Amino acid sequence: MPMIISRTNARLGISACILTLLGATSLLAQEAPATTGEGAANAPVAAVATSTQAPVAVKPVPATPGLWKIADDDTTIYLFGTIHILPEATDWYSGPVAKAFNSSRLLVTEAIIDSPAELQKAFLTKAVRTDGKTLREALPEQERSAYEKAMTDLGVPVSAFDRFEPWYAALLLSSLPMQKAGYKAENGVESQIEALAKEHGLARQALETPEYQIDLFDSLPDDAQENYLGEVLEQLPTMRDDLARLIAAWKAGRAEELAEILNAGETDKRVRQVLLTNRNAAWAKWLKARLDEPGTVFVAVGAGHLAGEDSVQEQLAAQGVQSTRLQ
Repeated sequence: MPMIISRTNARLGISACILTLLGATSLLAQEAPATTGEGAANAPVAAVATSTQAPVAVKPVPATPGLWKIADDDTTIYLFGTIHILPEATDWYSGPVAKAFNSSRLLVTEAIIDSPAELQKAFLTKAVRTDGKTLREALPEQERSAYEKAMTDLGVPVSAFDRFEPWYAALLLSSLPMQKAGYKAENGVESQIEALAKEHGLARQALETPEYQIDLFDSLPDDAQENYLGEVLEQLPTMRDDLARLIAAWKAGRAEELAEILNAGETDKRVRQVLLTNRNAAWAKWLKARLDEPGTVFVAVGAGHLAGEDSVQEQLAAQGVQSTRLQ
């Protein structure tokens, strides 16, 4: 799942690179359901304003994001770091990336989302509270006050997410500044690369299922979920600037800077272990095994997985598989 979406602290990395689970940042904002019997009055997100005027053609912004390769005698696997949602059309499909993609016969992504409606249903199955308390009732007083202020500042009813677990509220809150800043899933790499795969007739495969990715969040201990929500609240005032830094680093292929942005300020190692480190290790194991099967494969995952400590490349190196950077 493009697990949406990535701040100058690690929760940004998790929200935009794992919310990057499922590209969920934009999806959740657009499709989050009403949370009370009254329905629409408590819908969490106002729709982005639309215009009846014909769209003006805009030249995509050029970008040279990171691309790596692992290979043996009869197998080549390209590793490409994506951003799940972007504020503008970006020309990443050129140079070494286009050459690598065009030579591939299989596209592998984090997950394949066949039905957004079914995905939303899967989220709600896990996200709704079952303890008889509202989210705000379960939060410590200081965090509850910060949460209510953030909701008010964003123009969202304070009760909008009351029946949800903290992890789901955190994902929704992370998505709101992105939506207001004009970030769109259709500008993200996943949407474009999936269209290219259809155009080129590439086979498709996923490293995970959407349900598995949702379970990763839902399985976090209660206090880890509350920590996650608390850090999202702290980031909200600077999230737009932090996202701009993140995307600038991605566009320029500055992997180390990207890792610094994503990993700075981490306070709960459990969240990182579950949502990043363990997944990177599992993907590296899959990649090493895939080298035993001939062919050319293009693997596109959130850029945060290919940067910094415990990255997929580091996990591969620990298994004796070296990666070569191409861009």
